Amino acid sequence: MAKTPVKYYVVDAFTNSAFKGNPAAVCLLEEERDEKWLQALTAEFNISETCYLTRIIDSASPNHRFRLRWFTPVAEAKLRGHATLASAHTLFTTGLVNSDIIEFDTSSGILTAEKVPDVNPTHVSKIQNCFLIELNFPTIPITEFNSADVSAISNALNMVVLTSGKSVIEMKPQFDEILKCPGRGLIFSGVAPPDSEFDFISRFFCPKYGINEVMCCTIFRCALAPYWSEKLGKCDLIAYQERREVKVEVHGRPADAKAKDVAAESSWKECSANAGKDGHSHGLHG
Repeated sequence: MAKTPVKYYVVDAFTNSAFKGNPAAVCLLEEERDEKWLQALTAEFNISETCYLTRIIDSASPNHRFRLRWFTPVAEAKLRGHATLASAHTLFTTGLVNSDIIEFDTSSGILTAEKVPDVNPTHVSKIQNCFLIELNFPTIPITEFNSADVSAISNALNMVVLTSGKSVIEMKPQFDEILKCPGRGLIFSGVAPPDSEFDFISRFFCPKYGINEVMCCTIFRCALAPYWSEKLGKCDLIAYQERREVKVEVHGRPADAKAKDVAAESSWKECSANAGKDGHSHGLHG
C-alpha cells in the first residue's frame, strides 16, 4: 500500500529574507517512517539539516506538542537549533497550531518555542507582519582540556578562541586537517571589535557530519553563551556568524547561577524565518 506523500517546506532560518540565514527542510509526517527512509530523504535534500515533525495527539500538555527529529546528510543529530526555529516558523505560519507556544519532544528532552511580538520592528518586518520566535535551549558547560588529552575530547564540540573576531572572519580553514581533529566539530570564536554592535563572532566547521562550514548553528551557541557571558561579564549577548551574515540575540542566566540551577537555559529571539520554498515529496516511499 502506497504511503501518504510528505508535505515539506524549505525555510531560511535566522533571517527575514530569502537566500540568507541557514536553510532547513521541514517535513510534516502523518505516519511513522523508518530511519533508512528518513536518512535517504535527508540525503536527497542535501542541505545541512532536515527535520521531521509528527504531531503527538494524546499529550497531557496544554500546549501543542510534536515529535521532532533532526538529520544531517550523513547521520541523525541529537540537538539542532536552526532546524528547530524553522520547524516552529512553519507551524506558526501555516496555521497548524493556534497558540503561541509549541513543545517539541526530542532526543534531548522537551524544547519549547514561543511566538513573541517584535518590540523593535523594522520597516521590512512591519510590511511582512514579522514576529519573533524565542527558543529555550539548555546550556552546554565548557571544560578546559590539555590539547594532548585526546581521549577526553573524542566526542566533544571543541572550541578555539582567537585573539579577535576579525581573525575569526579572516581565517582560512583546512578541512583535511579539521577532519583529523578529535570531537564532533570545531568552533572558532573571538571577541567582536569594540565599535561594532556585536559581542562575539564565531564560525563552526563540521566536516565529519557532511557540513564543511555551518552557516548558522544554535547548538554551539549553547556552549558559547555561558563562556562569553562569564568572560564579558554580561548575560545578554549579541552573536554574529559571518558565513551568511547572521545576527543572534542570546539571553542567558549569569554564570554564578548555573551552580544553583542545573536547568539554566539560553534563549534565542529571532525575526521569523523566511519560508522561501515549499512543495510536496512524492519520490520516496517506505
